[in-house]
Amino acid sequence: MSFFENTRKPQGLGGKLMVNAMNLGHRALADWGFQFLPLAADARVLDCGCGGGANLAKLLKACPAGIVKGIDYSPVSVEKAQELNRKAIQEGRCVVTQGSVQDMLFAGNWFDAATAFETVYFWPELPRSFREVRRVLKPGGTFLLCNECGGEDPKDEKWTEKIPGMTIYTPEELRGFLQQAGFQDIRVHQNGKGWLCVTARKGEA
Repeated sequence: MSFFENTRKPQGLGGKLMVNAMNLGHRALADWGFQFLPLAADARVLDCGCGGGANLAKLLKACPAGIVKGIDYSPVSVEKAQELNRKAIQEGRCVVTQGSVQDMLFAGNWFDAATAFETVYFWPELPRSFREVRRVLKPGGTFLLCNECGGEDPKDEKWTEKIPGMTIYTPEELRGFLQQAGFQDIRVHQNGKGWLCVTARKGEA
């Protein structure tokens, strides 16, 4: 396995190095993306593809009276996320689960918000995965996804060449998949660096 393949599913020593690198390397993207997700102090939030848990820590800080859960299919990522957020886990404010976003064990209509940072590139059957995210959100809940690659820069192709199984989506492709999954009020945010943030809401009905 090449080092870059650990971007998709961190494994072994290379995976441990990768999750540490992602915790640091994705910090600026996360700070930018979180501005589009206002959260109540007692919000229940799910981070899908939580990686090394840096964004779980940010969410716990933003929601001091809330509950934050993470899911990732890499055991290496789960271990790192649990280590980083051990205190909150011990306090009962955080849970990190190994599993697929396609088939989550979380109850329906439970989360106020769900996030996905630098991860939907690797999700199988995107509409199905998005429907599962929608299922666990409360009516009126928000799904935020954030990618450094917005699919409109030819330079992005270097990543799909290096990382097997990676697909970079354009804003319109993501909008279409979210609509297929039943989301409403879909909003696209972009910046000069080519970063992409999309928010979508689960309807009240």
